[in-house]
Amino acid sequence: MSAKTSFLVFFILCSVGFSNAQNIAIKGKMDVSITKGTIQCDFTVSKLPRIKDYYILLNAGLNIRNIRDTADTYDYYYDFAYNNKVSGESFEYYIPDNTGKAKFLPKSLQISYVGAFPVISDTLTPTAARQDWKGNIAFNGKTIRATEQSAWYPILYDVAKDKQYTKVAYDIDVTCNDCNTIYLNGNTPVKGTSAHFKSDSALEPLLFAGNYTIDTANNTYFLNTSMSKEQLKEFGKMTDSYKKYYAKNLSIPYTYDITYIQTTPTSKENGFLFVTYPTVTTVGWDNGFKEVFGKRSNRFRPFIAHELGHYYFGTYAKFNSVLGEVITESFAEFLSFKISQNLIADSVYTAKIDEDIKDLKDYKPNPIGANKDSLKDVNDNNKYKYVYFPIILTAVEKEIGKEKMWKWMRLILTTKAEFTNYEFLKSTLSTALKDDSKLDYLEKTYFKSDASVQNAIATIKKK
Repeated sequence: MSAKTSFLVFFILCSVGFSNAQNIAIKGKMDVSITKGTIQCDFTVSKLPRIKDYYILLNAGLNIRNIRDTADTYDYYYDFAYNNKVSGESFEYYIPDNTGKAKFLPKSLQISYVGAFPVISDTLTPTAARQDWKGNIAFNGKTIRATEQSAWYPILYDVAKDKQYTKVAYDIDVTCNDCNTIYLNGNTPVKGTSAHFKSDSALEPLLFAGNYTIDTANNTYFLNTSMSKEQLKEFGKMTDSYKKYYAKNLSIPYTYDITYIQTTPTSKENGFLFVTYPTVTTVGWDNGFKEVFGKRSNRFRPFIAHELGHYYFGTYAKFNSVLGEVITESFAEFLSFKISQNLIADSVYTAKIDEDIKDLKDYKPNPIGANKDSLKDVNDNNKYKYVYFPIILTAVEKEIGKEKMWKWMRLILTTKAEFTNYEFLKSTLSTALKDDSKLDYLEKTYFKSDASVQNAIATIKKK
């Protein structure tokens, strides 16, 4: 089954550089069982780039049978390492060269592996998981959920460039004999116990298979959401309005059709939203996407705006270095501020800003420009990414104006850089401003000052 036509058109036209000739390709078969919690994969990985220092990331719960040459004549000897800063979910495999002092990466290879994971259908029992998260390979008794963060498929990591090749072209046969529906990111969901999924464009393959319903509205798929026809229609309209707003202001087309997935966690209390384009997933025990129409509508709609903002910050452009997650999450959150202010209600925007300011009371972060190479605990601190820096961005917008703020974001998304560090943010802002004195003021006030929180709050509260 071919990927949606709009995806292909987008990747042909997009200037970011998704050339098919450069796409790492994965081909083969996968067998899963949602009742046993098992995964078996036999893949050929081809079109691997020439990289000297690399790792192949694979989930720590998956056990390699062998890594072989594509002629199927011999096994490669391989070794592995672990670095939580690279991936908390996976081991890092590599093939030593003949000297044993360096690494060898063939142009293509075969890899076969198996894994068994706990099936947690009753989260009230003592055996229930204590935590669920995006990188978890989650079996909840009814479905399997596996994302690029969980590294259920081989992911090449370039050490020198701090780059993970999570996007791949794929040609995969999936079998799940205890499922009635199978979905792989970038294709339409398939009713049945087996399906063939193919994408010539590079995507991050999210797998969602099990026993659930499929609904459609406004060229959007809704998996396991149990919404009414009226709700589906309204949700589709809301999605389109958010996409159009972003596309207009960033001057970058938003050409994806979205798939929404609703599922339950393998833990008692966890609830979260995440995106693996073109799929937005909610995991939790509440009403899921129905919250858009409930009492918490004004809180939930900005969450959807945040996830849709990740098309730009996280998909259209990916970011590395110590600031990679900060840029990705903080700018997506700032975009959700703009949706709240302009498409939901100004009162919703004001309430959110007030809430974040209150949350920053007594918060003393390491300012983003204080150290160009490292920021203490930045990537482990959600408050920094989701509250502190979005408030800094809000103050910066008030200083430079909306037009230049949108220009800065466009430059961040379209400027090529090997490392998206503080110097990258500074240089793109400099280009947007074309005012050295203003840039120097912003640096001293918000990016390098120990009083950045207080300075930002004072600016935001100015009439």
